[in-house]
Formats: sequence, structure tokens, C-alpha cells
Amino acid sequence: MEQINALGRRKASVSRVYLTQGSGAITVNGKDYKEYFTQAHVQNAVVAPLKTTEVESLYDIKVNVKGGGFKGQAEATRMAISRALVKINEEFRSPLKAKKYLTRDAREVERKKYGKPKARKSFQFSKR
Repeated sequence: MEQINALGRRKASVSRVYLTQGSGAITVNGKDYKEYFTQAHVQNAVVAPLKTTEVESLYDIKVNVKGGGFKGQAEATRMAISRALVKINEEFRSPLKAKKYLTRDAREVERKKYGKPKARKSFQFSKR
């Protein structure tokens, strides 16, 4: 099996995943994924597609991720891993799609408007 790559996005994060046959090592930006993503629930988000398809120890995964925060990066990585697994085996599509790992979450941060402290929040209004 050659190298399979896929792209995932979430909020401001972009994740590129390279999947090869191996022992189950996941490397994110040159570090082990448990070292890069320190919180347990975020680590679970990264390995969720592998657990869903039951292939945790079959593939080595190299991830390049940039932009956004740790949660957006983890969810972008989850989407990219899911897309790569579907490229390997089309039968993985239905369980991953059922858990919505292949759906792009398009919600972005709304921009700040002039004359307001945040995107929608207004300063206190006074009649007199």
C-alpha cells in the first residue's frame, strides 16, 4: 500500500493526513499525538475514526496541522483521518458517516462589527 493523503478542516484549522501501512503510530507536527494534544477528550477525538472502523494498529498516521486552537485542530484531524480511511476502504463510509465524521462543520467565528464591542454585543443603551 502506498501513502494515502487527505485534508480536513474545522473553524480556522487545516489538517493534512498521510496514512501508511504500519503499527498504529500517530504523529502530529513531529510529536506523538498524546504529547501534542494533552487533554484526554481531544485525544479521543483524534483516534475516534480508527476505533469506529476497528483499525487502530494497522496504519501509521503523519499529521500536519495549522491554524485555530487545539479543539479545532483535533476535529480537523478527525475529519482528515476519516476521509483517508474511506479512500482505503469504501465500506468504512457508512459507520463514519453515521457518526458525522465525514461532515464538514462550516461554523466560523463571526467578524467584529464597527461601533460594537464584539460581533453582536452592544454598549448599554440610555434613553436620557
